[in-house]
Amino acid sequence: MRSSRPDPNTQDALFESGEPRPRLTTLLAQAGTRQDTRTGALSTPIHQTATFAHPGLGQSTGFDYSRSANPTRAVLERTMARLDGGAGGFAFASGLAALTTVLGLFEAGDHLVVAEGGYGGTQRLLDQVFARFGLALSYLPVTDTLAYRSALGPRTRAILVEAIANPCLQVPDLPALAALAREAGVLLLVDNTFLTPYWLRPLELGADLVLHSASKFLAGHNDVIAGIVTVRTAELADRLGYLQNALGAVLAPQEAWLVLRGLKTLALRLERQQTNALAVAQWLRRQPAVVQVRYPGLPDDPSHRPLARFAEGFGAVLAFEVDDAARVERLIGRLRLIAYAESLGGVESLITVPALQTHANLTREERDRLGIRDTLLRLSVGIEDAGDLIADLAQALA
Repeated sequence: MRSSRPDPNTQDALFESGEPRPRLTTLLAQAGTRQDTRTGALSTPIHQTATFAHPGLGQSTGFDYSRSANPTRAVLERTMARLDGGAGGFAFASGLAALTTVLGLFEAGDHLVVAEGGYGGTQRLLDQVFARFGLALSYLPVTDTLAYRSALGPRTRAILVEAIANPCLQVPDLPALAALAREAGVLLLVDNTFLTPYWLRPLELGADLVLHSASKFLAGHNDVIAGIVTVRTAELADRLGYLQNALGAVLAPQEAWLVLRGLKTLALRLERQQTNALAVAQWLRRQPAVVQVRYPGLPDDPSHRPLARFAEGFGAVLAFEVDDAARVERLIGRLRLIAYAESLGGVESLITVPALQTHANLTREERDRLGIRDTLLRLSVGIEDAGDLIADLAQALA
């Protein structure tokens, strides 16, 4: 039986087609509400089922098998498509599962231009998995738009960048790259994990596809692993929908519900987290043991002006370097409030050492060239009291 996938363009039940689009904060607060018209349940039900009964021979309710489509996941996918301003949304079991499915759009011999210095897991997937299947890769400095143009060739199919590079926080010129991609007839893929649709909507700038590690700010509570992809065109939605079903790395209904719940407070969390991040970054700059602070929200940070051109905020992740590697170990050992843990974007502040954790798969030479030294720490700032966070850093640095 042919599966009938729900239309990802379907508007939420709250709003009729043609009505003015509600503001983003309203869409977030109402994420997933009143989708069950049969019972009137305010919260989206968790459809914990593998399969669905059919009304009759050759008939379908639109749901046949939960790998192909699940009602809870479908609500999340529609919500994310609407938040990003896309023609379709897709939810996956992790951010890397989302990227793996996206890379299924390409074939052996295709060439991708990739911004260097991004998430280590992305580079591991590209270099150690998809390169074995014949995918050609060129890594370029994040901010060198001319280098992207020069790298494009007859087999180039896409440009892949992060809206803010992880962990050194450089910012690519997204409008220029979107224009370049249109001119060359290639796709622009943007990982928008650090900013979310609240601060930035790359599809509106001309990007073709946006990736999110929904485990981070979107879900926001460090209690779920998930990935989201949104796309600009219906044609690309059809292609990615086919791959989602074929590869099967889909998000389970319970996790889809948790992401929907997290979205409801995204605006409030991000506003508080960004305020806290700026306060912490300003304090860190005044500390003798700190040799460098990188945070786009600082007015004189190299990424501030480029990001302010097209984004509405600067996020809540910062990086700082201390004066020697021994201090890193002492700091990590003495922190009491800020947890030493991988990930970012949750309500709890987390600190990581990228050279030992998120980017450990890179060689030392690669890390040094990219500025990911053993003395670099990445801090994801949560919603705690900023004074308490600063006090914890102060006693750890003392």
